[in-house]
Amino acid sequence: MIKENSNKLMLRILRMRQLRERLGLSTSTIYDRLNPMSPRYDCSFPRPIKLGASAVGWIEEDVCRWIESRIAESRNVYSVNS
Repeated sequence: MIKENSNKLMLRILRMRQLRERLGLSTSTIYDRLNPMSPRYDCSFPRPIKLGASAVGWIEEDVCRWIESRIAESRNVYSVNS
């Protein structure tokens, strides 16, 4: 997220390359997380938005929230098992 001078948030769109770098996941794993037929499906994974005829992107804020939820869930699991 980037803030404009007037304190309005400017949304950033992440393309696949940026998403892979941010998450450390491969393209196929990302699409598996989106596919309800996949054993890796994650209903909470951020959905892409259509940018053109064959282009998609992910809203950076949605991706950040998903990462934060993974961190929180991981910490809860570890604290319960400790």
